[in-house]
Amino acid sequence: MQRRPPRITHERIIHSKVDLSDAAAVREAAVEIAREGREGRKIGTLFVVGDSGEVIKRSKPLILDPLLGHPDESKQIEDPDMRETIKELAQLDGAFLVSNAGVVLSAARYIDAASDSLDLPLGLGSRHMAGASISRQTRAVAVVVSESSMVRMFDDGELVSEIVPELWMIDGYTSRMEGRIFTRR
Repeated sequence: MQRRPPRITHERIIHSKVDLSDAAAVREAAVEIAREGREGRKIGTLFVVGDSGEVIKRSKPLILDPLLGHPDESKQIEDPDMRETIKELAQLDGAFLVSNAGVVLSAARYIDAASDSLDLPLGLGSRHMAGASISRQTRAVAVVVSESSMVRMFDDGELVSEIVPELWMIDGYTSRMEGRIFTRR
């Protein structure tokens, strides 16, 4: 039997900045948004995971926060009701802030982080720049859903993963059966 070469795993990419199960749950929500869109149209969004205190300092609400005042128990990223709420709120401008404990703390936030010395591939827009910038300036990881249906992850200001949802879903299903979840760079 021929062995497949090892793949880059999500766990090796992120340098223990965030709880890996929460990052995986955010990645899965991002893939769902990229694949499904909302009401027949493609949408993009940004998730910032971890280092919530610093990210709050470097961001501000674009509108009255629709998640403010709700109990943390109902804002868990893995809760199916919260996932549907995220899909609705993703149609608004701004980023989602997710704590290390997997709580979606805030929605529709403007990320105010300098983008000096970032080296991003051409063609990536302001959402990607904001994700890369905040991941460089804090200990957070950014997960960006582009309107072209790609999911990209940033760690320390660098693009560390690109996910094509349709391919990931096929591979993700296989990987879950093996007891682990992988992403590709």
